[in-house]
Amino acid sequence: MNAHFAAFSFVDRITEFTPGKRARGEFWVPQAVPSFPSCLVAEAVGQLAAWVAMDHVSFRGRPVAALATETRFKGAVVPGDVVTLAVEIEDCDDDMVAYGGSAFVGGNKVIELLHCLGPMLPVAEFDAPETLRERLALLRDTGAPRGRFAGVDLPESIVTEHVPGKSSRATLKVPAGAAFFADHFPRRPVFPATLLLDAQIRLAAQLVDERAGGRSASPIASRMTHVKMRAFINPGDEVEMEAALSGDDAGIARVLLSARVAGKTVATARVEFAPAGAA
Repeated sequence: MNAHFAAFSFVDRITEFTPGKRARGEFWVPQAVPSFPSCLVAEAVGQLAAWVAMDHVSFRGRPVAALATETRFKGAVVPGDVVTLAVEIEDCDDDMVAYGGSAFVGGNKVIELLHCLGPMLPVAEFDAPETLRERLALLRDTGAPRGRFAGVDLPESIVTEHVPGKSSRATLKVPAGAAFFADHFPRRPVFPATLLLDAQIRLAAQLVDERAGGRSASPIASRMTHVKMRAFINPGDEVEMEAALSGDDAGIARVLLSARVAGKTVATARVEFAPAGAA
């Protein structure tokens, strides 16, 4: 199977489409994949917004490295789930797209993205415009075959410095080649920001778990804010990640996240962990 539109594409079908305004779609998480992290659910919402934005500007541009003011994690998605996606476009032109969106499983909201902003870059630098047009037509018609996604082999993070319950630093080596680059993107491979965020959240969760002293269930991220991607992360890059606990009030643990490549900050964010069972 061609990895394009399979290795890192999370919209199977678009069920409602109002040009330049809103869309609804769905993605079936294959039963065979080991997991489907919340960051990939956020990626799916962003991809649906990207289809609306690209269509609106006649495929001259596409949003890349969107900035999310706030992401609320409300529930888990597991293999076999059918995820319903919904996006509302707040503004869109050749320079940027502003949008919000959500994902649902069985009518229950599992993620919500608020006030996202994606700079629009020339689409031809990343993929073939006509190929994308044809793909959108398929998604709005019969939809793509389900079960294309085979999972992602996440790069290993190696902890290089650790102060238990306070801070951690780790190195993530981006592979020089990986299946997900066929979708992200065919003409200019870029390490997906959502995979970086997943690695950072896991690093932060370890700190929160240590701070709790193992007295409660494993921490789960409940909210992420101020996500900013400042530069592309390229194949073969070595990313230095840092997570630092910044507060723990009323059971809400807050962690500052950052990532650097060659000493330059490429990403920052803040993540919160709520007590187990909290809404």
